[in-house]
Amino acid sequence: MTTSHPKDRFDHLPHSTERVGAHRAPPKKGRGWVAFWWALATTVVLIGVGVAVLAALNNRLSFDLPGPSPSSSTSAPAATPTAAPTAVAPVAPGLSVTVLKGPAGAGVAAAVGDVLTAAGWTVGALSNASTEDVPKTIVYYADAKLEGAARGVAASLPGSDILLAKDFAESGADLTVVVGKDYVPAG
Repeated sequence: MTTSHPKDRFDHLPHSTERVGAHRAPPKKGRGWVAFWWALATTVVLIGVGVAVLAALNNRLSFDLPGPSPSSSTSAPAATPTAAPTAVAPVAPGLSVTVLKGPAGAGVAAAVGDVLTAAGWTVGALSNASTEDVPKTIVYYADAKLEGAARGVAASLPGSDILLAKDFAESGADLTVVVGKDYVPAG
């Protein structure tokens, strides 16, 4: 039972609409880029927030790598020297001073011993440090009462620092000078 109907305006649809159903409108051009731009904006905002958070935490974070550190093989401690002078720097000839040579070079400990002896200090032992990789000359003292004397020895060796530490207390000397690479012999 086929019937033929006369052709009307609904039989001639343009092919460019690409409609699948009767109620779907053709897609608007450029609508696919909206999702891309939103995703890009979100990514930029999240990266900005991450950078701001890392910048705020940067001063509070400390990442230590496992394993031995390069400074752990030296006998000199990794502590920082004291900076605020509080004691007078006298010369106390009754105190004994041990001089340990850190950098390579013959006669460095003897030269430092001669400088300290000329300045009025009693130099006990001259020896080599357990490592030659000592960057700075440091005067070690084990008792806080010896800070003034340590400052006096440091004044005799320009450029040296002082450090309160028990590292050389067993040596028997009141003060211990570890000569670093920064030491330049006088004259």
